[in-house]
Amino acid sequence: METQFCQSCGMPLTNEILGTNADGSKNEEYCIYCYKDGAFTGDFNMEQMVEFCSQFVDELNKNTGKNLTREEYKEELHKYFPTLKRWRFPADQLPQATSPMKQTFIEEVNALGVKDMPKIDNLFVLQGAFINQEYKINGNSVKFLDDNASYWGNQVEKKGAEGRCFGIACDERYILVSEYGKNGADAEIVVIKKR
Repeated sequence: METQFCQSCGMPLTNEILGTNADGSKNEEYCIYCYKDGAFTGDFNMEQMVEFCSQFVDELNKNTGKNLTREEYKEELHKYFPTLKRWRFPADQLPQATSPMKQTFIEEVNALGVKDMPKIDNLFVLQGAFINQEYKINGNSVKFLDDNASYWGNQVEKKGAEGRCFGIACDERYILVSEYGKNGADAEIVVIKKR
């Protein structure tokens, strides 16, 4: 059987990560990270999608045996993305994320005033299993997210600290901001706020 790829980000599609239509049915063209409830989860252009996806170059290298730099991966994405459905159509012909909660989460995260964290201007739907970091607390390893749930989230580089990132995960109950190194190393909780 031929492998199908998300027509937004290029990720291989499996039944577990298919996006959803407005009626809750599975969408066969897009992944859940790009498309949920009949709309794209991120309002951005192709260049912004290239930038977002390029941060996962280490994961790509690990799964494919390649050894690309982030810049080399961006070059590949710039060639590949124009072949995907989302980027062949004018933006006004495609459904965009309209969830009022998304903007609410963006405002709440920015209001936290986390030191050295750039202002957040977008959030994406991310699977809990993909972003569920392990934290050391009182000598114990602890995870806070549900691997099977979806969260509004993002990853941004920490200002003035090369190789360190902030990870953001939001749902209707909590906002979690963590800081970590490459591949999630040395993850620390910065803020966990009940909504």
